[in-house]
Amino acid sequence: MNIELIMAKENAFSLKFDTDWQYAPAPESSDHVEIKARYDLFIGGKFVQPNSKKYFNSINPATEAIVCEIAEANEQDVDDAVKAARKAFPAWTKIGGKERGKYLFRIARLIQERAREFSVIESIDGGKPIRESRDIDIPLAAAHFFYYAGWADKLEYAFPNRKVEPLGVAGQIIPWNFPLLMAAWKIAPALACGNCVVLKPAETTSVTAMKLAELIKDAGLPDGVVNIVTGAGKTGAAIVNHKDVNKIAFTGSTQVGKSIQKSIAGTGKKTTLELGGKAANIIFEDAPIDQAVEGVINGIFFNQGHVCCAGSRLFVQESVKDEVIQKLKIRLETLILGDPMDKNTDIGAINSKEQLKTITDYIKIGEQEGFEKFQANVAIPKKGYFCAPTLFLDVAQSSRLAQEEIFGPVLAIQTFRTVDEAIEKANNTPYGLSAGVWTDKGSKAFNMAAQLKAGVIWANTFNKFDPTSPFGGFKESGFGREGGMHGLAAYLKVS
Repeated sequence: MNIELIMAKENAFSLKFDTDWQYAPAPESSDHVEIKARYDLFIGGKFVQPNSKKYFNSINPATEAIVCEIAEANEQDVDDAVKAARKAFPAWTKIGGKERGKYLFRIARLIQERAREFSVIESIDGGKPIRESRDIDIPLAAAHFFYYAGWADKLEYAFPNRKVEPLGVAGQIIPWNFPLLMAAWKIAPALACGNCVVLKPAETTSVTAMKLAELIKDAGLPDGVVNIVTGAGKTGAAIVNHKDVNKIAFTGSTQVGKSIQKSIAGTGKKTTLELGGKAANIIFEDAPIDQAVEGVINGIFFNQGHVCCAGSRLFVQESVKDEVIQKLKIRLETLILGDPMDKNTDIGAINSKEQLKTITDYIKIGEQEGFEKFQANVAIPKKGYFCAPTLFLDVAQSSRLAQEEIFGPVLAIQTFRTVDEAIEKANNTPYGLSAGVWTDKGSKAFNMAAQLKAGVIWANTFNKFDPTSPFGGFKESGFGREGGMHGLAAYLKVS
């Protein structure tokens, strides 16, 4: 799908596209998507210029074109946002759960109404295939607001015979792989519990967060209940270190998560950290092989592998190794890499130039260590940041490919003979976020689930999410849970 960016009135970009996927003027319709040339900070219910007067570019990773300019918030801006949240907190708490739920329902409905707009912007700004944005990310974001809207006036049923109170101001920092969905994961439960929010989206994918700010304003949410400040690491650090923030919710790298832990040690701030992962996807000889192969493809190549719970380590029982690998290679050749706005695309653009370099560096490591490499025979576009889906066979357990999070479309394949060997190899990692088991035996799936050290374990599926289910990890994958009833506890004082 081709997109035309033209300067429009009121200092905005107008994106127009036609059904033939060609550059051409399009009539005004629901297909119209607008991205402003510049986005300011959203503080106290208003869009305000940053004190720094600085802006940075948001880049379309598929074309390397500038999408828009994003405000860079400094410590003073963060302080203003926290003060706005603190000011709004008493009234927001007092209106009661029933009224808070109405606002969340309204936000959910508006996301549904503007789903096409959010889907298009998510793919332009982040590089993910439009099919994933349209069919997964945006509907699931709305579902989280719907789900927690239902809990807003039922907290006493979630925690019977317990006293529950909101924490106050929640500082939330989200990554670039699921921009709108991660915002929904964090904002919805925080508001349902009566908290106010200061959110910082990732610097490479801030546009949908700012469009969400516009939607929140349209929904009539009281000023200051949600504040969105944009910027890079220094902006996030200012939120973490602010003395009047009661809760830190962070999704991102393990390295940054460790730094946050050190920063808030002794402060009494409640914390949820959802960090890196190196998930094991385990195929037994009794598994439905064709279904398992599809699950492996989805597990590692969904969203270009930009998924913390991606099934980046594949363990195959030796007796079916040849069959599984042959089918994986055949399936890889059918994947379509290219324009994220094309509805037929399977593999979109890597989110940034920096992330592409990280991924290619790991591929070079695999080559230098002598592992057999297989890459899909796909044409790499001349413009943009793209990486062919890649397999490495017979990877050593000690290899960096098997131990470190690559966060890209690279799969490390190993084999095993026995159940015990599969468990030992799968658990031999500093991470513990997710895992997948493929078997025809229910007893085997339950046995594996009991012994695998991972927060989320899928059986005969992978990368399936639901707002009613808790999500989180162990070890260096963080602590705390988001989603489900567990996600409420993260934003409440329970006594």
